[in-house]
Amino acid sequence: MPNSPLTIHHSQLYMKRALQMARLGAGYVSPNPMVGCVIVHNGKIIGEGWHKKYGEGHAEVNAVNSVEDKSLLSESEVYVTLEPCSHYGKTPPCADLLIKHHVKKVIICNLDPNPLVAGKGIEKLRQAGIEVETGVLEAEGREVNKRFFTFIEKQRPYIILKWAESADGFIAKPNYQAVQISNNLSRRFVHKMRAEEDAIMVGTNTARYDNPKLDTRFWTGKNAIRVVIDKDLSLSKDLNIFDDSQVTICYNLLENKILNNNIWVKIEESHSFEKFIIQDLYQRKVQSVIIEGGTVLLQSFIDLGLWDEAIILKSKKILGEGINAPKLNKPEHSREYLSGDSVVYYKF
Repeated sequence: MPNSPLTIHHSQLYMKRALQMARLGAGYVSPNPMVGCVIVHNGKIIGEGWHKKYGEGHAEVNAVNSVEDKSLLSESEVYVTLEPCSHYGKTPPCADLLIKHHVKKVIICNLDPNPLVAGKGIEKLRQAGIEVETGVLEAEGREVNKRFFTFIEKQRPYIILKWAESADGFIAKPNYQAVQISNNLSRRFVHKMRAEEDAIMVGTNTARYDNPKLDTRFWTGKNAIRVVIDKDLSLSKDLNIFDDSQVTICYNLLENKILNNNIWVKIEESHSFEKFIIQDLYQRKVQSVIIEGGTVLLQSFIDLGLWDEAIILKSKKILGEGINAPKLNKPEHSREYLSGDSVVYYKF
């Protein structure tokens, strides 16, 4: 018998709440997915939770723990954004927890593509006599966990291209002179982005001439892994990128070496630099990377078709001359405004 429109509406409403909860884990749970969970008894939310930090309790555990009267769980519906895990990892299986409390029904947004789970959680729940419904707001769930799904399905990090350009299409002044193109609000937006991703990559010229810190000083959150390309190791060790304040991986043609927080990784010349780096980051369990510049590095990823999303900060500032921004032949996906700057999103 098909669901009534009211049932569909309510199940989507509670799943939207669970997805809101899931997003609170951004920047803290990688390489795990972001997961939210809402527990509903007779149309009222009695518990909710999300996966807060890698290695700590999953969303279902936090949601169950938040329920004051545990006796209500056997008459409750559990809305969870990803199939409950069925295996022992850093924590016990969440499917077992829901079975232990004899919950009435489990409503799931996305199936887990991880081969360790992949349908086994649902099977376990059904074998225990728990009703299971899947696919509620599936597309929204995939968007929330686009990094996780890309990492598992494509076996590489989710790749975000990002740059700021002037109204006349330049990303820097002539001779690589750095200039602040976007406004201060946009700068905060970028630091928020950095806090939510695993790694940030720049090319040799950006490291040399901009001397970026690539940290999150204008936002609350962790610092990402810094990634720099320096083929012939010509960059000064006095640059901010080598200051040991956070892990930095330097890809080059000359040596493998580890010194404090700095890691040098040698690439054989026959390899495609970009593909080698992305594969190496995948092996290091880096789930997402922002490529911040400059034009040569960004254009190389565009030309290879090796990206998932591009975020361009377009300023009203006119530079008149300088280094051209990369060329991206894709239609605009969406746009928002930050105090005069435009933030333009593209999808591959």
